Amino acid sequence: METKALIKKDYSISGMTCSGCVETVTDVLKNQNNISELKVQLDYPQAVIESEGELDLATINKQLGKYTISTEKQANKRAPMPAIGKAKKTEEPSKSSSLPPIQLSTYKPLLLIVGFIAGVSLLVQYPFEQFSGMLWMRHFMAGFFLVFSFFKLLNLSGFASSYRMYDIVAAKWKTWGFIYPFVELGLGVAYLINFSPFYTNLITVIVLGVSSIGVIKSNLNKRKIKCACLGDVFNLPMSTVTIIEDLAMVGMAAWMLFVL
Repeated sequence: METKALIKKDYSISGMTCSGCVETVTDVLKNQNNISELKVQLDYPQAVIESEGELDLATINKQLGKYTISTEKQANKRAPMPAIGKAKKTEEPSKSSSLPPIQLSTYKPLLLIVGFIAGVSLLVQYPFEQFSGMLWMRHFMAGFFLVFSFFKLLNLSGFASSYRMYDIVAAKWKTWGFIYPFVELGLGVAYLINFSPFYTNLITVIVLGVSSIGVIKSNLNKRKIKCACLGDVFNLPMSTVTIIEDLAMVGMAAWMLFVL
């Protein structure tokens, strides 16, 4: 059988926004039979690929989904590419001396979703003759977990890739990123039907408490990575907003656990 000549080219990749995207694209490219070596970089979305013969870009782009690989040159100056090698590890999330200031417009989807959940949880008790703060918190927790698990399950693999970039458990145990949305879903149902309140709140404190550790560490280390709280649907950067979100949920669960 005739051996095809090795071709080494630079490729541009559009649609990548975080290290999770880099890992997703790398996984797809690694599955191409004729690719011998590759390196994917986030800073200026591109790849250096060595392959046996030309790549079937049309087929690869179908597999990539929302990402697009092409041979078109980028208009901006490229960042230096690391030495090419076997694709076994992806780039570490980038760091900088300071994180960008929080822009409310950036977090509009998150704020709207939380606001809707809070509003619906409030209206459930209309006309508020015997309003219960505890009941409001239980309904809010139910809505929070159900809605947020929904967004994560829309693209489970995308969420898992982003989540393990900062979560201390998912970083060591990849499968946890695939399990976590179902844990949230179960907690949402448990809060909704008021199933075993003590254990439901205890599990929430443990699960979100551990998850918060990775979020806090990422912020302290000023890592520019994508927040996976709304799965792979919205491109939300990690910031103090994420810390407040997680710790607020831990606080409510701990309070309900304390007053039971």
